[in-house]
Amino acid sequence: MEIRIDDLSGTEIVALITEHLQSMFDQSPPESVHALGIEKLKAPGITFWSAWEEGELVGCGALKDLGDHHGELKSMRTSKQHLRKGVASKLLAHIIEEADKLGYRRLSLETGSTEGFEAARNLYGRFGFEYCSPFADYEEDPYSVFMTRKL
Repeated sequence: MEIRIDDLSGTEIVALITEHLQSMFDQSPPESVHALGIEKLKAPGITFWSAWEEGELVGCGALKDLGDHHGELKSMRTSKQHLRKGVASKLLAHIIEEADKLGYRRLSLETGSTEGFEAARNLYGRFGFEYCSPFADYEEDPYSVFMTRKL
């Protein structure tokens, strides 16, 4: 698997982010969806990676700089055709390694609280993330859980 920084201009990545956003809105009310669209993912302070296998997009993920050596995981998504093949684990390990190289001391994330997000919560738990209070600009929300880990 090749993981590379992506400028979010390719049709494949646009389609995957569109699928990601639709899935978030299918599982949570609009006010509880914190996923970012293409333009917001291009903002300064966000690094976006895509993962490829044999020329096919298999997943993506991003790291948002929150300041004070704190980063937020965003837009973790595996292509439907590549679920349960270890794509998310490889992407998450890569992002954690890159965050460490960049001097981050903490990574945090927001994900859904419903059954549809159970696999994501389990993945983050396996990587040492623990449940925490809302961080940055987040507020308590019954459709959200917050997780964090030190680097």
